[in-house]
Amino acid sequence: MHTTSSPSSSPARERFAAIAELPDERIDLAEAALWIAAEEQPGLDPALWLARLDEMAARLRPRLERVPDELDRVERLAGFLVDEVGLRGNAEDYYDPRNSLLNEVLARGLGIPITLALVYMEVGRRAGVPLDGVGFPGHFLLRHSLCPRLLFDPFDGGRLLTEEDCRAMLDRLSGGTLAFDPRLLKPAGPRHILIRMLNNLRRVYLHRGEFLRTIGALDRVLLLDPDDVGARRDRGLLSLRWGDPARGIADLECYLALEPEAPDHAAIEGLIKEAGTRHVH
Repeated sequence: MHTTSSPSSSPARERFAAIAELPDERIDLAEAALWIAAEEQPGLDPALWLARLDEMAARLRPRLERVPDELDRVERLAGFLVDEVGLRGNAEDYYDPRNSLLNEVLARGLGIPITLALVYMEVGRRAGVPLDGVGFPGHFLLRHSLCPRLLFDPFDGGRLLTEEDCRAMLDRLSGGTLAFDPRLLKPAGPRHILIRMLNNLRRVYLHRGEFLRTIGALDRVLLLDPDDVGARRDRGLLSLRWGDPARGIADLECYLALEPEAPDHAAIEGLIKEAGTRHVH
């Protein structure tokens, strides 16, 4: 992967910022995801990968003709993506940042639940199998837009899930700390999906010590949701040390204004004072 000297002023960032201003119903999820990837890999042309999704759907569409049963249609979509496209979950290297970049998922056939779900949704939409993403805690899922009881797991080859399966999955993922609520299976909008993709990417970059890339992911989270106080605080802390101290101070002051009762209020205030003294000198 390459770096950009000034991602905040790159064409990819500018295009993503324009998309982030749109209402949810006008956001093209695949295009937005590809502009995320284009910032990480300058020179990437989203049009080529959108054409790849079109081509995949064109191959699938004839196999769905005269197939009225929605379950059968979902299974044909999953079978096509797994058996012919070769799409699968990257359990061996789950935290590879390429798993979060849509072009890499399409090129390598490897992804994490949310990016695999994105491929299912985009090919399905083009081929006449409408799907919604489900922002289930710890493991992104899919459901049929017209038959919400049709739930399945793109990371596990499109395996169909019952509500009981979801309860067991939540229990396993949370170590029994989260109680199941049917609202956990409600559809996630494009903005929610993009924020979750960027949060995955930021965690990977933070773990790898790539702090400027982490800040870049937070920049885009805040373009999508300027009121995300956690992202505002985290970008402020990282900017103080690795990015732009003046912006770090501004972010942390904004965080304290939005969260006057924050448990870390005194500590953050101390950091602002210390950074302000250093910044002046």
